[in-house]
Amino acid sequence: MQPLPLIRHGSPDSVVAYRDGIAIPARRFLADVQRVAAALPAGRRHMLNLCQDRYRFAVALAAALVTRRVTLLPPTSTPEVLRQMAEFAPDGFCLVDEHGCTALVHTVLYPEGDDAPVGDLPVPQIEADRLVAYVFTSGSTGTPVPHAKHWGPLVRNVRAEAERLGLSDGRRRAILGTVPSQHMYGLETAVLLPLQSGCALLARRPFYPADICAALAETPAPRILVTTPVHLRALVDSGLEPPAVDLVVCATAPLPDPLARAAEDRFRAPVLEIYGCTETGQLATRLPTQGAEWQLYPGIRLETQGEQVWATEGHVEGRVPIGDLIEPTEGDRFLLKGRSTDMVNIAGKRSSLAYLNQVLGDVPGVLDGVFFMPRREGADAVARLAAVVVAPGLDRPTLMAELRRRIDPAFLPRPLLLVERLPRNTTGKVPRHALESLLQGGDPGALEDGGP
Repeated sequence: MQPLPLIRHGSPDSVVAYRDGIAIPARRFLADVQRVAAALPAGRRHMLNLCQDRYRFAVALAAALVTRRVTLLPPTSTPEVLRQMAEFAPDGFCLVDEHGCTALVHTVLYPEGDDAPVGDLPVPQIEADRLVAYVFTSGSTGTPVPHAKHWGPLVRNVRAEAERLGLSDGRRRAILGTVPSQHMYGLETAVLLPLQSGCALLARRPFYPADICAALAETPAPRILVTTPVHLRALVDSGLEPPAVDLVVCATAPLPDPLARAAEDRFRAPVLEIYGCTETGQLATRLPTQGAEWQLYPGIRLETQGEQVWATEGHVEGRVPIGDLIEPTEGDRFLLKGRSTDMVNIAGKRSSLAYLNQVLGDVPGVLDGVFFMPRREGADAVARLAAVVVAPGLDRPTLMAELRRRIDPAFLPRPLLLVERLPRNTTGKVPRHALESLLQGGDPGALEDGGP
């Protein structure tokens, strides 16, 4: 296979990144890669890249590539996960730019450079079949599950994304992401996409609406915002007027159509939603305000047998099962009916958690909330849904009455727990174990509401 370049910026002066509004050219990026590569510890092949600054993350990722190391990208960086990473790769080390890991992993601090002028360096070429990373998902047993990523499929993935996002018209955008670089979506769209499209990434990863607006304001246009439904909801509800962007890209969770319309009004730009998963990478996109259908990336094929769907070909490595209910429509298009694991069957009646969450979100006064099925002990345990909700102006009886008007009584949450905020992680998802912990330590009165 032909090797593929580390970056696709046309000249040494092309901007690879912005930090605090200051442009970083390709020659500086390549010099930083060379410098960091020389500082990596000898004899350690696996690198746990925990750099929070996105530019440093990209430099470290590239340094691992050019020294033939494999990058580890776990779902979190808790002490337990770090212990599991050390077991997975005993020859590993942790590269950090702010906070150390723990004594469980050999830790290296990102080496800072200087601003001295640098000369032109050749762009490294990476073999397409090179194993470059393991991206981990949270396993059902609590042990992270590794998914191997090779350079060729990763590059084909983000180049297909660049075509779909319209980045082949010669205009060089700045891409701001609110998602962690260690997450598959953040890796693809906020790191590799700019490197492989000639665009520029932003070093900062803002979280709050005011910080997102400030980061956009200090960055030259044209700009793209890469975000999640949770961040988008906070931006829309903040009342702030964000700087103009060319495009808003959204993923990690279903994007409600009303939120997509509100975001387009607020940003005065189209909102594009991405569908995919860690195992496959990105598979399809849609413009939610223009229709429900998804369009696959070129070359990708979906195979169905009953309700099970597999993704194959294109940049997908192998034949990968998809955990969603998909209805093919015409050609390369399909409708997404929800996750197969979201389907719940109670008293012979069937619904999906995605639908119930949408209904919950439509109740006036509900700011956030999720349904889920708690684990039940014993063969005689009755299957009942639970819900954790943020609704400051509502009490439980009022909220239950509103839900009773909208959904079948079989799906009413028992228990219903009102909280100040949901325990969302950095990508906007609510881990199941966090919901279980809330119920175990929640208000006992919450367990009694909802009726029989």
